[in-house]
Amino acid sequence: MSPQTAAVTSSRVAVRTTGGKAARFTAFAERTTPALSRLAFLLTGDEHRARDLVQQALERTYLAWGRVADGNPEAYARRIVVNARIDGWRKRRRETPADPAELWDAQISDQTSGVLHRDQLVRALRTLPPAQRRVIVLRYLYDLSEADTAAELGVSAGSVKSAASRGLARLRTVLGDESSPESTTQRKGTAR
Repeated sequence: MSPQTAAVTSSRVAVRTTGGKAARFTAFAERTTPALSRLAFLLTGDEHRARDLVQQALERTYLAWGRVADGNPEAYARRIVVNARIDGWRKRRRETPADPAELWDAQISDQTSGVLHRDQLVRALRTLPPAQRRVIVLRYLYDLSEADTAAELGVSAGSVKSAASRGLARLRTVLGDESSPESTTQRKGTAR
């Protein structure tokens, strides 16, 4: 007789192996996990919850393996998946939703505006000559001092100051900053 014998009954197949509890359960788990996963996914509609249900079913089936191994362990595991999903529905049903009028009205910031501003800034920085761009990035984005920026670039502090001044003026023009001194003097009609 082979190590595995199949006993066929009316509508089910029971596989009996001659190995220990762990070996028999491992064979069972490998064979039934795909079907249990499909069932759990159909019940939850979420892959992660389905995996949790299958894990829970296999764990409970292993703990009861001595009682269910000779019967129909697949049906037992399926029943655990279904019951665990129903328990999840019951837990959520116990939660009472709060009245929307009583909820704190949280202001959710619009993250798209930050992305748009960064995109505008990057595009404006690309219009600067490389030397001015380096100074602006080091001085204002990396928050280095004039001396540190000069040391990093190998130029004098005066070069950093003039490049920063010219770069900021160019950025104000490109970005259309209404509060810049140049746009204020132009609106007043005075030349600088």
